[in-house]
Amino acid sequence: MRKIIHIDMDCFFAAVECRDDPSVAAKPVGVGGAEGRSVLTTCNYEARKYGCRSAMPVYKARQLCPHLIIKPIRFSAYRAESAKIRAIFKIYTGKIEPLSLDEAYLDVSHRPEYAWQIAREIRKKIWKETQLTASAGVSCNKMLAKIASDWKKPNGQFAILPEDIESFMETLPVQKIYGVGPKSAARLQAMGFKTCGQLQTVPLNELHRHFGPAWGTELYKLCRGQDDRPVEATRLRKSMSTETTFQEDLTTIHACLDELPELVDELNKDLGNRKSKEPIVKVFLKLKFADFKTTTKECAGETVTVNTYIPLLEEAFERNSEPVRLLGVGVKFENPSKIDERQLELFT
Repeated sequence: MRKIIHIDMDCFFAAVECRDDPSVAAKPVGVGGAEGRSVLTTCNYEARKYGCRSAMPVYKARQLCPHLIIKPIRFSAYRAESAKIRAIFKIYTGKIEPLSLDEAYLDVSHRPEYAWQIAREIRKKIWKETQLTASAGVSCNKMLAKIASDWKKPNGQFAILPEDIESFMETLPVQKIYGVGPKSAARLQAMGFKTCGQLQTVPLNELHRHFGPAWGTELYKLCRGQDDRPVEATRLRKSMSTETTFQEDLTTIHACLDELPELVDELNKDLGNRKSKEPIVKVFLKLKFADFKTTTKECAGETVTVNTYIPLLEEAFERNSEPVRLLGVGVKFENPSKIDERQLELFT
């Protein structure tokens, strides 16, 4: 049986800012752009008391909490702290699957200690070396470990033991199931299934009829707390992109073209810093218009230059008569498992 730990840092970006500036530690703090259409990347628990949350527009957060302190984003600082935290993980296991800078799965099945004890030691070490708090979830699979890490936040840990899974899943809301987003949750609730216990009463063939064989089978297992996904220490990145939301809408194609060079430069810098070197197979461009409709345009290619994106921008811009509020550029990487499936060149 696997022993899986999910570590989730508490309000990570905001916690780093409050640690580095103790004068704001007890005050509501958000991290993001200060004005205009910027959004909060995160906020501390003091700010959450007022209803502020991640991805909320800054102007709305200020309406809820007029004395909210906005700290600018400092990715270099967050990456540095994340590196320290991952170094602590490596003391206990090499099977680490990072989900972002502030959370990861750890498989400690090979260790003789209880996973609960390991999670507690990791959290203590993180605090000692960074003065940042972490929450942990412990269970026999990834889905349950992630659910558990949210149970005792902040600065706590919770375990879902094998013998407790059946009773725990009985009352668990369906939106907690791995892979169930807002639309799927709404659909399930409209069908009368608000809890996993209620969903367990549906026969497998009925789930197949409503959701198809693949997702229906997954729902059948997941609502019972079954999750076979391994912790993938070498999980591959499928794409990379960068985007910006403008303070004022861009009303012409020329205004959009003026913004391309800076975005392409930023994307190239990120590509240069990545550790894995899977080849680029596609480039894509994203536009979000003033009416909040989004369109993307992609093409095969491996060259990341302004000239690569100009035709994509021109075609995407023509799809909507509204001004542009967001512009993004990105690339997609080749899946290494498919490289050997490609036809060889004649003289290779």
